[in-house]
Amino acid sequence: MQRYSIPSIACLVSLIVSAGAPADEPVAADQSQFIALNPQQTVLIDRAKRRVILKTQLVLRSGVLEMLCCLEGTKEHESILSIDADAMDVHAALLQIGAEPGHPVTFVPEYTPPQGEEIIIRLNWKDEEDNWHRHRAQECIRYGIHRYFEYPLDPLPVGLEIDNSEDLRYDEYSKVLVWFGPMAEEQRDELLARHEDAEYRKGILAIFDCGQSRAMDAKWVFAGSGFRKDEQTGEELYKAERGDLICVANFSSATIDVAAPSSASGELLFEPWTERLPAEGTEVIVELIPVSNGQAATNHSDATDARR
Repeated sequence: MQRYSIPSIACLVSLIVSAGAPADEPVAADQSQFIALNPQQTVLIDRAKRRVILKTQLVLRSGVLEMLCCLEGTKEHESILSIDADAMDVHAALLQIGAEPGHPVTFVPEYTPPQGEEIIIRLNWKDEEDNWHRHRAQECIRYGIHRYFEYPLDPLPVGLEIDNSEDLRYDEYSKVLVWFGPMAEEQRDELLARHEDAEYRKGILAIFDCGQSRAMDAKWVFAGSGFRKDEQTGEELYKAERGDLICVANFSSATIDVAAPSSASGELLFEPWTERLPAEGTEVIVELIPVSNGQAATNHSDATDARR
């Protein structure tokens, strides 16, 4: 399993998306004025509030993420949500409410982040007690904590013994402390009590800090995907129809992409914030709101789920 260096990710996990006052009523309160753009009626336009509505299903509560929302039958093993729709329908809906597309990420000759109008994304669902929840999508995604962390330590302090059958390990070859997953406060305190060496203690505290849950702080942009030509038919095909609808790992085929370096071929940064999500199979109504929408500006921060 891949390891992640503490110094290399520290800057990425230092910020937490702040929670503001509750926004206006859940999107499900009144859908009588919505216009469906596809036969499945899963992609809709709310012209009054200048937003696109997606009717999705929650399909993943834990694991490494490449998507917030994929197309049904494509990437459900690495996407929180799935939708029965064509990606082109979502693209068309965003254009109809005036959202400005940009361009997808490029990796050659160098990394260039995706560009386009920022899209605020909110998730709505009903719990077991028939109460609606409405939250910014970033609050339901966290920087990955279920992975290996390492901290450079050379030499190992005299008198400190680490049994590599325990949770904390020491890699003699690479000269690093190694730990998997979040560290509890009790574990941190027990490890700190083992030795007074300053660098060792700094390493334990760094591992503890980076294993704490922190909400995704990156924004999404309307990258707009692109077209490719079918080699057999010559038909122009919309690239995102392979599943890359709303991404949290950069894809050159994404309709909506995360505007931060997050490579599917390198270090995947994000995972579902399991404790903040409803059960698999729950219908989740997604709002896509361009930042040029005045409402998006006034309601940029929503209340987070009180359940942890």
